Amino acid sequence: MAPGWRSTFVILAALAWASTAGPLRPFRQALTTVQPPQRILVLGGDLDRERVGLRLAQQLSLPLVVSGGSNPEYAQWLVRDAGMDQSRVLLDYRAKGTFSNFTSLVDDLKRDGVRHVYLVTSEDHLARAMTVGRLVAGSRGIRLTGVPVACQPACLEETWGKRLGDGIRALTWVITGQDLKPWALRNWPQGFPTP
Repeated sequence: MAPGWRSTFVILAALAWASTAGPLRPFRQALTTVQPPQRILVLGGDLDRERVGLRLAQQLSLPLVVSGGSNPEYAQWLVRDAGMDQSRVLLDYRAKGTFSNFTSLVDDLKRDGVRHVYLVTSEDHLARAMTVGRLVAGSRGIRLTGVPVACQPACLEETWGKRLGDGIRALTWVITGQDLKPWALRNWPQGFPTP
């Protein structure tokens, strides 16, 4: 066997192992799952997202998870007003942003056997949320299907830099289990605007 073919074979064998028994297996499972969505996940930050999530949960008879949404009293009123059973709605306030929307919930979803989630967020936020979510949820074998919520005329286009930064942060979390942001803020406080 020629040296070029041997190295190609070794690389293909390593990729096959990584995607079947190794560290990439959960991502492959997430990409190839045929499981229909089992939850609606709404990323807080906009009341229209919560309303769309509620309607979708009712139409599809799926449980709803709202991560970092409106204040609990208002959110509970929305659920009652929509006529949805409160026991099918989880209001989770652990998240402080897009990254923690996923890291705070993903192990709970995996523990509950969830393999596919509809992700509801504003159309201008969806690309970054899917970047982070595909890495974090994919690391647990969970597939995401994005559901954009119209935001015109108030849409604020997110930069590629923000998407890339959050993607790197999510990848670091998947590999190390640690959030890169506190370390980066300690080492380069002038380079990162504080919220």
